Amino acid sequence: MTAEPQDQQQARKGRIVALVIAGTMLIWIGVQWIANQVGLPGRYAFLFDFAAIAALIWALVNIYQIWRARQNNEG
Repeated sequence: MTAEPQDQQQARKGRIVALVIAGTMLIWIGVQWIANQVGLPGRYAFLFDFAAIAALIWALVNIYQIWRARQNNEG
């Protein structure tokens, strides 16, 4: 396995974060719509809400890590 330059690793990590954010929102909207159509109780909707929040917190932490790595690379 070859070592990628730092910029390529950060770009790859950024793409993964973007996919997680977009995928989370699409899945969350879909689940909300399906839950409404099926008549799922509100407590299950909260379960999916918390899962989406967890994914977005993960993305936020990774965005911060990317930002810090770029700050360290510049100076």
